[in-house]
Amino acid sequence: MLFRSKMEKTVTDAIEFRRSVRKFDPKKDLDIDIVKKCIINATLAPTSSNLQLWEFYHITDKNLLSKISECCFGQPAAKTAKQIVVTVVRKDLWKSRANDNLNFFKSKKDSLSEKQFNLTKRYYKKVIPFVYKDFFGILSLCKYLFAYIVGFFRVMYRQLNRSDSRIIAHKSAALASQNFMISMAGFSYDTCPMEGFDSVKVKRILNLNSKSEINMIIGCGIRLEEGVYGERFRIPFEKVYYKR
Repeated sequence: MLFRSKMEKTVTDAIEFRRSVRKFDPKKDLDIDIVKKCIINATLAPTSSNLQLWEFYHITDKNLLSKISECCFGQPAAKTAKQIVVTVVRKDLWKSRANDNLNFFKSKKDSLSEKQFNLTKRYYKKVIPFVYKDFFGILSLCKYLFAYIVGFFRVMYRQLNRSDSRIIAHKSAALASQNFMISMAGFSYDTCPMEGFDSVKVKRILNLNSKSEINMIIGCGIRLEEGVYGERFRIPFEKVYYKR
């Protein structure tokens, strides 16, 4: 109830409030527990096959903040951030996360029909390995050719090569990052997602697994007026909306 009582905005209000803030107020701190709550909200984002191939690194240590700021080329959004959240993709964990899902459904087996459980079991034991398993790119090529040929005769899932599964994992992580930023806006906290950084050095600083990939680095703080670079611009809605 503590967090709910501090949530000031509706979802629509939070979306409208959110801007990519480049300069944060050095005099205003963030409540670490509220930022952590927003990261919890991030984990509730939709994710492909519910694999949740992500990790979140909540940076509050001043020394680490300074080091990561340097890796972001001294961008004001990193340099003035009171806290930083690094969203990390862990595509390499697909097997353990599939097992986690399967174990969850096993614990709920009594509430599922036999057909539902068997379909779920088959999905995580057969379909997921088919999509994610690879061997030096050879399996990916075979799966691509298989989908290409079968696609002539029937509707076929085609995102089967190594780069496709990587993109899928990053899309899920980006959805989680958006959940985080909207949640922060709900508490009148500001953020700025950054892609301009030295990923190798950031991974080294955070001692990340060699197979992990950084999805984005998000600076967090309270906006200064000059931290919002001008009015919001969006392509006219009629240019991007199509009703069929």
